[in-house]
Amino acid sequence: MRIFIVLAIVFLGIASIAYAYNDGDTQVWNTDVEEFQLKKDLKFVFEQEFRWGSNASEFYYQHYDAGLIYALNKSWALGGGYRQVIQRSNASKPWVTDNEPYAFITYFGELAGFKFDDRNRFELQYYSRNKSNGRYRNKLSVKAPWKFTKLEIQPYLSDEIFMAIGNGQGFNQNRLSGGFGFTLTKNIKAELYYMLLTLKSGEIWKDHNVWGSKVKLAF
Repeated sequence: MRIFIVLAIVFLGIASIAYAYNDGDTQVWNTDVEEFQLKKDLKFVFEQEFRWGSNASEFYYQHYDAGLIYALNKSWALGGGYRQVIQRSNASKPWVTDNEPYAFITYFGELAGFKFDDRNRFELQYYSRNKSNGRYRNKLSVKAPWKFTKLEIQPYLSDEIFMAIGNGQGFNQNRLSGGFGFTLTKNIKAELYYMLLTLKSGEIWKDHNVWGSKVKLAF
């Protein structure tokens, strides 16, 4: 337990130190999720997310997402949905809207008490300003087997890679995150995290520091 806590603290510290004094932007992201249990193995999920960039001074991104998740068994789940993205490159630019239908399959497992899940997601991106594109996303998340205090504070780490399909860009984004999930009430859970966001623009890679929060309501 001590080793995991030390590693999490070191990871967050190194990530902050390595990118605090360069040209990387500091951003704030907030995600809100509502889950509705339709049947024993079927959920309807609605999600909205908001992002602020330019050292968290400019509101530049929002998305609204509706989808279904079906649990095949304890190890596998699949689903799909539709996401509408509304964004702008900076405060002086107009808002543009993109549409992203998607499908995914997720594997859930456990090793030495650590719970993990591996999500494979496929998206079709219909841009209002560019040619449409496909994208593959793989996200691996690992939760520690320990919970602290009555809030059940639980550390986790995750990494997600993005692969563009059809335009020759290939691997163009990575999200390395570390944080803590906790329980507020029986139906409300939350997360606080730090993310090292790495983006490819042309042939140049850029790093951003993201401080995020997520709240999930289950009905």
